[in-house]
Amino acid sequence: MAELLLTNLRLADGSRPRIAIAAGRIAAILPPDAPGPADTQVMDLGGDLLLPALVDGHMHLDKTLFGLPWQPHAAEPFRQSRIDTDQRLLPSLPLPTGERAGELIRRCVAHGTGHIRTHADITPAFGLAALQGVLAAKQAHAHAVTVQVVAFPQAGVMRQGGAPMLELLDAAIGEGADLVGGIDPCEVDRNPSGQLDGIFAIAARRGVGIDIHLHEPGQLGLFSLQEICARTKAGGMQGRVTISHGFCLGGIGESLQKAAAALMAEAGVSLVTHGAGGATLPPLMLLRRAGVRVFCGNDDVRDTWSPYGNADMLERAAIIGWREDLRTDPLLQELFDMVSSQGAAALGIAPYGIVEGSPANLFSLPVENVPEAIGGHPPRRSVFHAGRLVAQDGAWMG
Repeated sequence: MAELLLTNLRLADGSRPRIAIAAGRIAAILPPDAPGPADTQVMDLGGDLLLPALVDGHMHLDKTLFGLPWQPHAAEPFRQSRIDTDQRLLPSLPLPTGERAGELIRRCVAHGTGHIRTHADITPAFGLAALQGVLAAKQAHAHAVTVQVVAFPQAGVMRQGGAPMLELLDAAIGEGADLVGGIDPCEVDRNPSGQLDGIFAIAARRGVGIDIHLHEPGQLGLFSLQEICARTKAGGMQGRVTISHGFCLGGIGESLQKAAAALMAEAGVSLVTHGAGGATLPPLMLLRRAGVRVFCGNDDVRDTWSPYGNADMLERAAIIGWREDLRTDPLLQELFDMVSSQGAAALGIAPYGIVEGSPANLFSLPVENVPEAIGGHPPRRSVFHAGRLVAQDGAWMG
């Protein structure tokens, strides 16, 4: 039995099967000339390439300004000014967090993203309000996308009082956040042991993963990275800890890069990157060759930290590929893995992909192959979540 039959399509391996969908999953992958199930809706994809849903592994839904008229960027070009601007600006916006987050989610879905990991600011000024807005948007769009939420101490942990801030992060997990976050244990908190011991204790007690923003440069960032890996191994949290950004890895010598990559691989610590133009890029291929899981995210999308972005993970892949100088088809295929299967693995999305039994989270676009999808990233033609058509021709369908 099937509810929908997708025909006239191409898969990444060049095959042209028919895809039968039932109960939100891929029920069968049929030969192109096989008869379709009886009494089934048929959808002709016009020869498009059909791919598994994209994964945005690093986003800040609570900060977006989508849904509002254009807002000039208000912060000075350094991190603390952006944090201070958030404290001042976000509570005064005429559109609440949930509505702005929903505007961005719908753009993500229209571009073929089916899974998102977002950070929500947990600070003394905001309490759990930003998290609650993101959770409301998550629930409202559950039919079209999965959203994983990190309780993110944007303004620091120890510099915000230590124990009270840790209690607030713990409360965020109780409220519905999926992971506990951290930020620059040395540069922001100047107390790496206090921050890391605290958030790893919450993760152990609550049984959740960890995602730590690490902007710190050079040897300072490398020290924090080593401390994160040591605690991951000691706590048996291999595969459940992510370092976001890891700019330090791009600012150290090759021998130190290789040692850090080996350490991360042994500890099972992943790296997520958005290819920031103003910072050193970690050696993504070196990390992958060493066995480190590398995945990608858009990070800030037209928000209080950046006026740029449109939520398209294929465009983000093109930016990262340009910075990493990935030009050949095999390397572009690896890059696609970093915005799809590697992100799904990091987020614990399983099963994943165009295989029988997997949720029918798919999108199509008018290109010949994956390299062209990244190189050209044209509008998505059809986007499906759990077998339901949720966007078409680059537009949200609800």
